Amino acid sequence: MPRKPPDPAPPAPKAAGSLAAFACPNPDCTLFNRFGAGDLSVVEWTGESQGIRRLYCNHCKRRFTERQGTLLRYSKLPEETVVRIVKCLGHGCSVEATADICDVDPRTVDRILEQAGRRADDFHRLQLERLPAAPEAVQLDERHGRVSPGPGGRGGPEGLLGAVAARGGSGFTRRCRSSAGS
Repeated sequence: MPRKPPDPAPPAPKAAGSLAAFACPNPDCTLFNRFGAGDLSVVEWTGESQGIRRLYCNHCKRRFTERQGTLLRYSKLPEETVVRIVKCLGHGCSVEATADICDVDPRTVDRILEQAGRRADDFHRLQLERLPAAPEAVQLDERHGRVSPGPGGRGGPEGLLGAVAARGGSGFTRRCRSSAGS
């Protein structure tokens, strides 16, 4: 009678890696958005190749994947493809050009662009909330330009841009000459 081959050894546990880059996404948790708080642990691995960590918050007892709150959430695209799409869009490529470069459907690029826009807006609002006080003045980088005459008949730098500059304060702006004679 032939010998039965031994049972294969169970797969070696994957290295959990550092969890300092993650925070509990549960807004009801007292450790919500606190990175490196020590409340997270890896409970399982998910995904097609078992490469996505499922994390557990010891404080609020909730589970979530490491992709939650990122552009990769509910996505089957490889991380490299999503990064390439964002880089192409950041360099000013059109949706169609980005789709062609990354070998994806233009609707996929549109979806990622929409998600990235919402994330960027959330990040911007969070940064504004963290300011200790409202800024006293706003610098206008491109104050030169043509503005069509408004109801008052005034255009150019004395019209809309002049009003914006006056509201922002004169400490950071300088008068520009009128472009009417150019």
